[in-house]
Amino acid sequence: MELKDIFERQHKRVYRIAMLMLNNVSDAEDAVQNVFLKYIEKGSSFEDIEHEKAWFITVTRNYCKDQLKNFWKRNVDMGDIPEQIQGEEQDNELLEHIMKLPDKYKEVIYLFYYEDYSIREMSKILDRKESTIQTQLKTARDKLKKVIQEVRKYE
Repeated sequence: MELKDIFERQHKRVYRIAMLMLNNVSDAEDAVQNVFLKYIEKGSSFEDIEHEKAWFITVTRNYCKDQLKNFWKRNVDMGDIPEQIQGEEQDNELLEHIMKLPDKYKEVIYLFYYEDYSIREMSKILDRKESTIQTQLKTARDKLKKVIQEVRKYE
């Protein structure tokens, strides 16, 4: 029962992170499978829900980074945003813009706005200084704002 509960809590999170990093539906689905296989193999136990959440985010990021080291993976086109992460039309548009950001900006935007992590918590998860996280978050917001203003200008 515990594996099922953990899967229910974490599979969407793992999928979203993988989609943001890998930009490919099949690869994101593979990531979900591989991250959960790793969980099963390691038999990890968690102190609390936050520890569980941080473990899955970290393992997913590391898995995706390993996949991106492969030359073929770096040349895959983004494709359409999959049905699994589609919500309202406005959310879809925002996700499209977020997915186009460089990884360091995608990560901080995702963790801050979608996972509600603080700057301090992101610093630990991403192994970056808090000041770096703050700068990346500001830069990411500025880039998104500029893109959205451009889009709205032509509507």
